Amino acid sequence: MSGPDLNGTDMWTLGVIAGLALVTVITRCFFFMSDQAWHLPHWAQRGLQYAPIAALAAVVAPEVIMTQGLLISTWQDARIYAALVGAGYFFWRRGQGQAVLGTIVSGMAVYLPLHLGLGW
Repeated sequence: MSGPDLNGTDMWTLGVIAGLALVTVITRCFFFMSDQAWHLPHWAQRGLQYAPIAALAAVVAPEVIMTQGLLISTWQDARIYAALVGAGYFFWRRGQGQAVLGTIVSGMAVYLPLHLGLGW
């Protein structure tokens, strides 16, 4: 590559970083550039209501059912009970506001004592 070496970073790498930053800024600001109001279709608005719990499930579910690539093989695992309590809370409070936050709080209220107190 040509150009001076800036602490192990060449000009090509800096150009790629600047280009990616520019593309990111343009794509994220695209909707602010229009003078017209922009509305999501009803089906998209409805789908976005499920985005937080779907993201939470996608992050938590693999951690709850697997340990280092293997399925959990014991009932003495705090994650199982925390997930059950969190899911129960979510289905109990669904549609009443703050269901996702309550899911996290109730799950952690079960997980922490079992994990830190009993060593599960």
